[in-house]
Amino acid sequence: MSGPNALGEYLRARRELVDPADAGLRVTGVRRTPGLRREEVATLAGISADYYLRLEQGRDRNPSRQVLESLARVFGLDAAATQYLLSLTAPRTGSPRRPRRETVPTGIRQLLDAVGLPAFVESPMFDVLAANALATALSPSIRPGENRLWSMFLDEGERDLHPDWEQAIGGMVASFRTSIGTDVDDPRIAQLIGELSLASEPFRRLWARHDVRALAGASTRMCHPEVGMLELRREKLPLGDSGGQLLVIYHAEPGSDSARSLALLGSLAATDRAADGTGAVRDARG
Repeated sequence: MSGPNALGEYLRARRELVDPADAGLRVTGVRRTPGLRREEVATLAGISADYYLRLEQGRDRNPSRQVLESLARVFGLDAAATQYLLSLTAPRTGSPRRPRRETVPTGIRQLLDAVGLPAFVESPMFDVLAANALATALSPSIRPGENRLWSMFLDEGERDLHPDWEQAIGGMVASFRTSIGTDVDDPRIAQLIGELSLASEPFRRLWARHDVRALAGASTRMCHPEVGMLELRREKLPLGDSGGQLLVIYHAEPGSDSARSLALLGSLAATDRAADGTGAVRDARG
């Protein structure tokens, strides 16, 4: 993940992803390296090539906001990625690490039971902290104790649910980087990234891109084995005073085939729940 030269790693990764033509450069001859050359970035950003080299090498870690915003413009970063770039040079506050056991407020657990849609709560690490029965019926890996990032890459059943898996994992990795920010001291994060890097080539490739995406809702398709194709919206709502927890809710357009299929899935889940006598909401406490 991010090492002692997080700024340099990010600048290098973004530089290598920029098409010179997109930056307004005329390309002639064979380029031996992908993306922009360091001196090209420096010229476009209005700084010296030596200074930019020092930034990438980690020999200067305190660039001005103006310099960083110029680099963001050269790399074509959106607002979320620009904010992430700025955060890489912000002083660390020394805030305590997250507790190992995160608690979902009672009111939110009651909301999961009442909402009537697949819904769950996840931590900044994308650990599932609580989920209702319909969320677990939608995907068996949406249950407390599971990690959504791990499931998407290493659970074959989860992968089969997503016909647009390549697109889904790209967005998830970019959102994960946004969620953890510069919190690189948490050993649980390092362990998760290490396990995924060893086990999944697609994860290694995407993590090396240093993409960043805002934690926001998105459209998604899921091919469910019981009710077929579902076209859904996934909303991610921050929970106040929770240390970064998110309430995640799936819903379909009212009156659509997906809405009817989602209602059918709810009926099947309710029948199963009545048969085995389990409650609608499970959380990390069991």
